[in-house]
Amino acid sequence: MTGSNKGIGYAIVRGLCKQFKGDVVLTARNEDLGKKAVQSLNEEGLSPKFHQLDITDQASIGRFGDFIKNTYGGIDVLVNNAGIAYKNDSTAPFGEQAEVTIKTNYFGTLAISNALFPLLRPHARVVNVSSMSSSFAIRKCSPEIQAKFMNPNITEEELTHLLNDFIQAAKNGDHEKKGYPNSAYGMSKVGVTVLSQIQHRQLSADPREDIILNACCPGYVDTDMSSHKGPKTIDEGADTPIYLALLPEGVKTPAGDFVAGRKAHKWNEYQYTP
Repeated sequence: MTGSNKGIGYAIVRGLCKQFKGDVVLTARNEDLGKKAVQSLNEEGLSPKFHQLDITDQASIGRFGDFIKNTYGGIDVLVNNAGIAYKNDSTAPFGEQAEVTIKTNYFGTLAISNALFPLLRPHARVVNVSSMSSSFAIRKCSPEIQAKFMNPNITEEELTHLLNDFIQAAKNGDHEKKGYPNSAYGMSKVGVTVLSQIQHRQLSADPREDIILNACCPGYVDTDMSSHKGPKTIDEGADTPIYLALLPEGVKTPAGDFVAGRKAHKWNEYQYTP
C-alpha cells in the first residue's frame, strides 16, 4: 500500500486490516510519519506492518522490493496510491509543477509497478488510484491529443513520450497551444489511467492466473490534497479501492476498467456526482 500514512491511503490500510486475511504493509516516504500512522491504527486494535517507501527513489523501491520478496515471497494485493498535488495558490512555475507532479504520480507509479509486478501471485489484485481529474483533463485536450491518449493500442513508451512532451511544453509555456490542458495534476492522472489500461493488457497476457488490475476514482474526499474541501470522509473514499483490492477469484469484471462508486465507467466521459 503506497502513500498510506494519511488520507485515503491510511483509510485503505485501515479497511484492509479489517477485511484482508494477511499482513497489510503501510508505506510512507517519511519514516516517522509512517510509524505514527501505524501506532494510530494499533490503538484501534489493528496491526499493519510498516516499511519506508519513496516511489521516486529507485534505491528505496529496491529496498522495499527486497523486503517483500524476502519476507513474504510474493504479493496478493498492491494498491498504488502515492501521489502529490500542488495547491491552486502555488507560486511554483507551471513547468516545475508539471515535472514534479508527473515524476511522482506517473513515473513513480510506473517504477514501483515494474519492481513489484514480478512478485504478484496468481489471483493478485492491483489497484491504481487515479482521479476524476483525469477525466476533466482529457476532455480539455485538443482532439488530436485526445486521440493519442485514447488509442486502445497505445504503448508504455508512447504514453511516456506524450507526458514528457507535456512537461516540456509546460516549461516552454506553450502547452495549451499544443493542445494540453492547464492542469499538471490532471495530466499526471491521465497518465495513471492510461498506464492502467496498458498494464491490464500486459497482465492479461501473463501466464500467472487471474491477475486483475483496475484504476479508480475515490471521489471528492476531505484530505490535505483537496485542502479539506471534499464532502466524502476518507473511509468513504477508500470504499471503491478496497472493493477492487478484494475482488474474489475468478471474477471477469471489473478488469482493466476505470471504476468509481464500485462501477466501471468510460473514463473520458466520467462525470463525478457527489
